[in-house]
Amino acid sequence: MDDCLFKLNASIGYGEFKWKYNPRWSYYYSIVKEIHNIFKLYRDEEKPSINNIFQNDYAVAMLIMFSDRSDENGQWLLQYKNSMDFDFRESFVRNMLHRVEYTNGTRQRILIDRSQLLTTSFNEFACEMGTGPGVFREWIFLVCQALFDPKNSLFLACPSDRRRFFPNPVTMDMRQLDYFTFCGRMVALALTYEVQVGITFDRAFFKQLSGEVISLEDVCQADPFLYNSCRNILDMDADFVDSDAMALTFVKENEEFGTTKTVELCHNGNSIAVNSNNREEYIKLILHHSYVKPISEKVAYFARGFGEILCEQNLQSIFRYLELKDLDLMLCGSDQALSVREWKAHTDYSGYEESDEQICWFWKVVSGMSVEQQRQLLFFWTSVKYLPSIGFSSLSSHLCINKTSASRYHLPSSHTCFYQLVLPQYPSLAVMKKNLLVVCREHASSSFGFL
Repeated sequence: MDDCLFKLNASIGYGEFKWKYNPRWSYYYSIVKEIHNIFKLYRDEEKPSINNIFQNDYAVAMLIMFSDRSDENGQWLLQYKNSMDFDFRESFVRNMLHRVEYTNGTRQRILIDRSQLLTTSFNEFACEMGTGPGVFREWIFLVCQALFDPKNSLFLACPSDRRRFFPNPVTMDMRQLDYFTFCGRMVALALTYEVQVGITFDRAFFKQLSGEVISLEDVCQADPFLYNSCRNILDMDADFVDSDAMALTFVKENEEFGTTKTVELCHNGNSIAVNSNNREEYIKLILHHSYVKPISEKVAYFARGFGEILCEQNLQSIFRYLELKDLDLMLCGSDQALSVREWKAHTDYSGYEESDEQICWFWKVVSGMSVEQQRQLLFFWTSVKYLPSIGFSSLSSHLCINKTSASRYHLPSSHTCFYQLVLPQYPSLAVMKKNLLVVCREHASSSFGFL
């Protein structure tokens, strides 16, 4: 097997992406799968390990990327996911998603009113004109930001990480549940088109999407108070718990809209005292009634929308193949400060030379911006606010600054589809700074690039 993988590595060219799929690779994939099936015949204590086959092996990554999706979605590989690096796991998940391309064929026209972004996006799936992948990226980003905005009551942000969200446990009407279906579609589109939207999921939400049972550790970010309270009960001396000093029974108090309601966690829960023998069951039921039962319907609606875009039968597999930190990188993007040096290295010029004073002024202004201002400028320029973990090199092409004959006091404009910033010949550093800071304002940077 090692010889097979060595030959495959040689035929691909390790670390290079100038290869084409070879039908013979399917035989190698079949061999790896058969080794797995043979190992199942051994008792656990005698079972050899094939984890080393997967460890950072570029050839195996290629096999998985081009594996047959009809092969039970490669479910057997789940046993080895902890031996695979992020690139490996991401490759397989990307392979499970629909392959999509931007085309010039038939288009679906949607009219979006920016003043009613969620409503018109939800109803249409008027008015401002825009076409192309840049506009599409911007729409996905802005709609996802709005859907996860706590002001809209669909999701709540974790206290310790405001970019991490979980469904609002408060009861909602059917109309709001439909928004969870819509949200599932939008997140699926973000993953499919590789749009980093600056949000990610709380662990309890993530595990429910993958069909796993949540534990106390899974709610520590969403509800630090509940986590600490439950942890204290578990860590208390058994004699103290059995003394009934806490006066706890199997009930939970829920507060909604200013009204407190007592809910029994099990049959006759009000008459069952918490003791050292049943405290783990008590914690389990508290978690279920706090972070499973109240949001299970919302998770189901979200999953429905997600599955409509990415194939429903693959839903749990997609999340099971990934670690939460993987989804963070795929969906949220990097939260590191932008590297102006790298930004500059990935920028070309049309009509300008790198040594021109306007270009020197431009990079001086960018270097002096806050992190948020830099992100707003990048978003105005490209419709990309959060870069993937590998930075600017992940973009499909270099950025470009184009010279324009427009007034030297006119604001910059952009063509986000082509990563082009149209920059007038400003007469001074002060004018350059003033106009760049205007387009770095949130309302200006989210305007399809035409100002």
